[in-house]
Amino acid sequence: MKVALFVPCYVDQFYPQVGIATLQLLEKLGVRANFPKQQTCCGQPMANSGCERDAIPVYHNFVDAFEGYDYVVGPAGSCVYHVRKHFDIIDQTPAVQHVRTNTYELFDFILNILGINEIPGSFPHKVGLHLSCHGQRGLHQANESEMTPVRDGQLRRLLSSMQGLELTELDRNDECCGFGGTFCVSEAGISARMGQDRVADHVRNGTRVLTGGDMSCLMHLEGIVRRAKLPIKVMHAAEILNGAVL
Repeated sequence: MKVALFVPCYVDQFYPQVGIATLQLLEKLGVRANFPKQQTCCGQPMANSGCERDAIPVYHNFVDAFEGYDYVVGPAGSCVYHVRKHFDIIDQTPAVQHVRTNTYELFDFILNILGINEIPGSFPHKVGLHLSCHGQRGLHQANESEMTPVRDGQLRRLLSSMQGLELTELDRNDECCGFGGTFCVSEAGISARMGQDRVADHVRNGTRVLTGGDMSCLMHLEGIVRRAKLPIKVMHAAEILNGAVL
C-alpha cells in the first residue's frame, strides 16, 4: 500500500507538531507514508472567499502531487472534504477521480482502511471532543444530533478505547465552534461568540484536554482558551494517539 501524507497549510505553518504526530502515528500502525514536497494548499481558502476559479491551478497541482499514491491521508476533515467535494469543477480525468476518491481524513483511514478500532495505550485525562462540521456533516464521521440522540463517531470510538481516558459529556456535543475559515474574518464578532459558547460548554462539564480532528477549529478554540487563561490544554487527536502508542 503506497500512502502519501497530506499536511494542510495551517498545520505546516502554525502546528507542525500535528503533521509530525500524524506521520509517527501512521508508522506505529504499520504504514510508511511518503511526503510529496510538491504539495501545497488544497485551495479551500480561495474557494471559501469566492475565488474558486483562481484555485483551479492549485487543484491541478494537488492532483499532480498525489496521483501516484494508493491513498492520501491528512489530519483535517475540512481539507479532505474540499478535495472530495469541490474538485468537481475541474475535468474529471482518471487521475482526478482517483485522488478525490482516495483522499482520507486520518481517523477515517485508521478505522475503515486499516481496520483498527482500538488504540493500545493510555491517556489518563478528561477529554472534551470537538466535532468539526466538515468531518461530521460533510464526511459523516460522527452521528448528527438532529438525526439521533446517540453520540457515536469514528474519533469518539478510538478515544474511548484508550485506558484511563474519560470523555466529557457536553451539553451540545456537535455545535459549530464558529471558525468557518474566512467566516471568522468576515464575521469576527459572531465567530468569537460561537467559540466562547463552545469553550464554556467544555469548562462547565470539566474538560481538561480539548481535542478534535481538525486543527483549524482547535486553533480558533485555543485562542479563546488562551485569552481567558483557562486551565485547558488543546491538542489535536493525532498528538494524543501518537503519544499513547509505543
